Amino acid sequence: MLDDIKLEVERMLAGRDPGHDFAHVTRVYKTAERIGRKESADMEILLASALLHDIIVYPKGSDKRTKSADESAELAEKMLAARGWTKDRIDRVSYCIRVHSYSKNIANPEILEAKILQDADRLDALGAIGIARTFSVGGSEMRRFYNPEDPFCKTNRKPEDTRWTVDHFKAKLLKLENTMHTATAKKIASERTRFMEAFLAQLEKEISG
Repeated sequence: MLDDIKLEVERMLAGRDPGHDFAHVTRVYKTAERIGRKESADMEILLASALLHDIIVYPKGSDKRTKSADESAELAEKMLAARGWTKDRIDRVSYCIRVHSYSKNIANPEILEAKILQDADRLDALGAIGIARTFSVGGSEMRRFYNPEDPFCKTNRKPEDTRWTVDHFKAKLLKLENTMHTATAKKIASERTRFMEAFLAQLEKEISG
């Protein structure tokens, strides 16, 4: 049944921006699977949630951006109902999708599968792939790489990640490590965060000349 969902999601996301395309969904799916098996999660609920978590994504800056998770959940409910899922299991998938988004600011989801989906989705914002996604999104929105006067917010300047791509590291990415729920995710997040810190240190050297 999940294979059918996977094929439909792949079709739905064709042509999507690289930050939230089917490759992103696939990475989140694989990470969720890795964590879920260690945590004894309900794998069908978890993996369906991973496949469907970003089926609707509005661009950053859009007035509808905050509605992406809720609208994804609503569409997921219809897709699962059409496949004969019970209401209880549909509701659990829907909940996972609704609370996964960082912008929702839900620090402690009520069920294990939702915690794991949060972890898996946030891990995809870290490490090498996180750096690639950050600059991909920044480029698509015509942001400059960094503030030439203070590239790393070392003065009292607040991060402005709608203007400067590098500001996004301080505004959000370097904070994600402390939001992880599971032991597996915490370990991966630590490794990927150290990688990003090393990248920023190297970037600072190159900018300084």
